[in-house]
Amino acid sequence: MMNKKYTRYLFLLSLGCAFHIASAQEQPSLRQRADQLYVQYKYANAAAIYLKLADTKKPKLTDLERLADCYQKMNDYEAAENWYARVIQDPESKAENLLSYGAVLKSNSRYAEAKKVLQTYAVKNGDAKRVSNEIAGCDSALVWMAKPTAHKIKNEAQINTAFAEFGVFPIGQKIYYTAEPDQGFLKQKDGRTGNPFLRIYTADRAADNSLSAKLMDKSMYNEENYHVGPIISNQKGNVLYVTRTYTGKSGELSKERNTKFRTNNLELYIYTANNGKYQVSPFPYNDVKKYSVGHAALSQDEKTLYFISDMPGGLGNTDIWYCELQSDGSWGKPQNAGAVINTDQDEMFPNIGTDGTLYYSSNGLPGMGGLDIFAAKGAKNNWSKALNLRYPVNSAGDDFAFISNVANEDAVMGYLSSNRRGGIGNDDIYSFSNIKPKMILALKGLTLNKKTGETIAAATVTLYANGRQIIARQSSSADGTFFFELTKETDYTVLGQKEKFYSDSAMVSTKGLTKSDTLSVTLRLEPLFEIGKTIVIQNIHYDFDKDNIRKDAAKILDELVRTMRDNPTLEIELGSHTDSRGIDIYNLDLSQRRARSVVNYLVSRGISRSRLTAKGYGETQLLNRCANGVKCSAAEHQANRRTEFKILKY
Repeated sequence: MMNKKYTRYLFLLSLGCAFHIASAQEQPSLRQRADQLYVQYKYANAAAIYLKLADTKKPKLTDLERLADCYQKMNDYEAAENWYARVIQDPESKAENLLSYGAVLKSNSRYAEAKKVLQTYAVKNGDAKRVSNEIAGCDSALVWMAKPTAHKIKNEAQINTAFAEFGVFPIGQKIYYTAEPDQGFLKQKDGRTGNPFLRIYTADRAADNSLSAKLMDKSMYNEENYHVGPIISNQKGNVLYVTRTYTGKSGELSKERNTKFRTNNLELYIYTANNGKYQVSPFPYNDVKKYSVGHAALSQDEKTLYFISDMPGGLGNTDIWYCELQSDGSWGKPQNAGAVINTDQDEMFPNIGTDGTLYYSSNGLPGMGGLDIFAAKGAKNNWSKALNLRYPVNSAGDDFAFISNVANEDAVMGYLSSNRRGGIGNDDIYSFSNIKPKMILALKGLTLNKKTGETIAAATVTLYANGRQIIARQSSSADGTFFFELTKETDYTVLGQKEKFYSDSAMVSTKGLTKSDTLSVTLRLEPLFEIGKTIVIQNIHYDFDKDNIRKDAAKILDELVRTMRDNPTLEIELGSHTDSRGIDIYNLDLSQRRARSVVNYLVSRGISRSRLTAKGYGETQLLNRCANGVKCSAAEHQANRRTEFKILKY
């Protein structure tokens, strides 16, 4: 049976219906309600209740574990990391929680921290072999993120949606890909995901590989009842190889969390164009009662057909197999592509490049997290060592379905699919390019101790673009310096972080630059561990006369959450201040409500309430002359409206 983690990649597609398990009590307790929602996959609703259960002096470990798992299942890895950080501090926490915590840290690209956690697991559980690949992946990822390859990755936002899109195959000036239709388009849905069954779509492809004008393909293969895709073709475009879900009733029955499912394995079908119609024939080695077959790829001479299967005789969960074209036009018996590229885990989505290079995804080799994309030279069962394509082709998420459709001396271009952070939906389609730049842009910087002015070595410096999309990450050198390569017409944020310091960030932009240039920035990190020290949290704004945390304020407060999480002995007072306008007693009450809102937000993101104190100061601690009756400018009043935190204990 295949790894259930990869159901979205079509290798355990299931159809079924849930049946209700009656509770012994008519009025279930809060915890029982949360547990019921949890086993029904309603993670967001369950998390809301577990949050209430966790906000106590001595929360139950099982509540914290399930809350962390809910956020992990919801792909909110920031929140999952916060809660797992609390889970592992419990003396009763199991060693398995360290594995989950390590996986979440990798999902957040925190590879140095993930390595430490995984090493702790190896010592605690005595099973170093189980995490050896993961630790090696952490070491490699730190190197790859410090010096990314020249690939530029672009989310194809005109065709991506909140649902899944993946598996591009170019045919002429169009591409074919697999996607979940809009919820209102197809009424039938997958029993586990709750989303519509996959279909084949087309989109127009421009000269720069950007995609537009998506349409659901009207060909006959899209008329199947269940999942359809991915799809590939031969070079003439008259023979299609389509992966689809078996539609009969011979699939295996399974039971998961009191819910019955029928597992319908995958099969491969061949569609041959004949006088404007398709002649349909099943791949001769389909055997849906025993295993799945899918994800086809053809060699350049079209005499070898590669595919993925969990058929008997493989090395792991899913392997790459191949068949050779016989003299009578049939495909010979499947042969395993060998242990050089296959592992004891999952290999998926093979593609053959124009130079014969095999590109595929695996989670059985050291990588950045989930499925990584690898390349190998060779054919059939004779391959060179698989090479990881590194960052940013790979990420902390699942990266797969890599295909190159342009390759020459000046450029390499193509597509990949990924559920990496910063996307539009679950799985998104990305175009990539590796074009020699005509203009060289860079950023040099320095990390300093804000109090002493001394340089800070080994600070973690992250370069972001488009919000929190990580472009590169490295440690500042022994003299506090760091260096990044930049791309034209891009806005960046650079963030410096180090344990026992409050982070600092700056914004830089290459927009409008017309010649090669090196930009400069200095990050000043403020020492944390000084009792009584007060630090202003910049740019925390509230709506007039309101105390709720706005979205823009939440993003800023998340940095304080990270500081509290990474310094678990730190206890602080959250202070809120107003200007002098308005009635004094009202300002005092408003500031107290705002301070309490900040505390509540930090608690909701995994910080124990016992480490936080809310204090509203109203207008009692003005920073300037603007007291009652003094005429001041709007900017002077703004200086007094602030949120800050004071170190109480560390």
